[in-house]
Amino acid sequence: MSAGWFRRRFLPGGPLPAPRPPRPRASPVPYRRPRFLRGSGSGPGTADAPRRPDARPVRSPARGRALPWNAGYAEIINAEKSEFNEDQAACGQLCIGRCEFGAEEDREWLTLCPEEFLTGHYWALFDGHGGPAAAILAANTLHSCLRRQLEAVVEGMVATRPPMHLSGHCVCPSDPQFVEEKGIRAEDLVIGALESAFQECDEVIGRELEASGQVGGCTALVAVSLQGKLYVANAGDSRAILVRKDEVRPLSSEFTPETERQRIQQLAFVYPELLAGEFTRLEFPRRLKGDDLGQKVLFRDHHMRGWSYKCVEKSDLKYPLIHGQGRQARLLGTLAVSRGLGDHQLRVLDTNIQLKPFLLSVPQVTVLDVDQLELQEEDVVVMATDGLWDVLSNEQVARLVRSFLPGNRDDPHRFSELAQTLIHSTQGKDDGPTGDGQVSYDDISVFVIPLHSQGQRSGGH
Repeated sequence: MSAGWFRRRFLPGGPLPAPRPPRPRASPVPYRRPRFLRGSGSGPGTADAPRRPDARPVRSPARGRALPWNAGYAEIINAEKSEFNEDQAACGQLCIGRCEFGAEEDREWLTLCPEEFLTGHYWALFDGHGGPAAAILAANTLHSCLRRQLEAVVEGMVATRPPMHLSGHCVCPSDPQFVEEKGIRAEDLVIGALESAFQECDEVIGRELEASGQVGGCTALVAVSLQGKLYVANAGDSRAILVRKDEVRPLSSEFTPETERQRIQQLAFVYPELLAGEFTRLEFPRRLKGDDLGQKVLFRDHHMRGWSYKCVEKSDLKYPLIHGQGRQARLLGTLAVSRGLGDHQLRVLDTNIQLKPFLLSVPQVTVLDVDQLELQEEDVVVMATDGLWDVLSNEQVARLVRSFLPGNRDDPHRFSELAQTLIHSTQGKDDGPTGDGQVSYDDISVFVIPLHSQGQRSGGH
């Protein structure tokens, strides 16, 4: 984004936008669960959910309803933390080329391609906050944004090396050399399409929520299979890992106020107006008190990975830009994540300070070259919202995967049953993998994606 746009959009004193004529308010985004859960046997909403956390129903697709690559899915609603399940999920086939939407209503989404050019698959998890609306909009929208972005670059994706000009016209004889020197590959076009799709989806969510008078945001974790590679894009604190017999490989990083401290502090340094004189951008080991005035205390600023000392001034007693540690860290005392979609209307309590300038909708994209792996039958990717990872570590999830799959090879529904097992392991069983009866009271959604045999068919022309 340009500095000029940023100042006009978020900072006081800039030119006021021209008033827009009022338009009819859109209908609120209706609450729903993923359509691939139809017929799963659980009642809608949360009205029938038992009050005991260990008795909350776990939902999975009905037997006979196959997801892409025979992936498994399971979800559980929070322990009445909110009225609805704020997680959402989506999956389906991804067809790039001249596409028309299918009319088959009970598919989550399916693009039918009479003349398909390139095909792949898509799995996505959205963890909402401030209500379910943003996550529902993301589940309904992001795949369409991604398809449009991929269609804009698909000719370059299937070329031996992406051309400088998509038309094939060579303005400069050295163009191919410049592309080669930059090391630009087809996967870079997919990464760019994912980044642009997240940005586009974020803008759509902002418009729709403003029009309907709703608020909220969501994190987004997406896996896309194309041309023999699996692209994992993450904006938020959900997580994806690759589990193999002798390996556990993280496929995403969490984005929280702590992990992005320097980026957030840098923004406050460049645009101090964003803090409206109410916050300090400096980080201290704890919230400073009046008794600390004049003392030399530990601190760090945007340019520092290490720590130093400074003499405490009155301005240092303001509430910190990032406060708390670990899972309790909050941005401007409000949000636990630093990337995601939505939250355009979110402000700090009792102030007019916007959080959106500090939030990025751009994901980090990790590329797994599936075709280069010597895949085994039990190799899977586990994607889950943060409610699972609050209780289970990567290694604990891997142990559950390795203990469950070998004994259930003949069960066609074993990946959904594994997803259910992972969720049950967060519900306070003393004999669970943590051994201490820890309970996750958050919404949890889990995809288990098998790679063996399916991965070898991931790229189609």
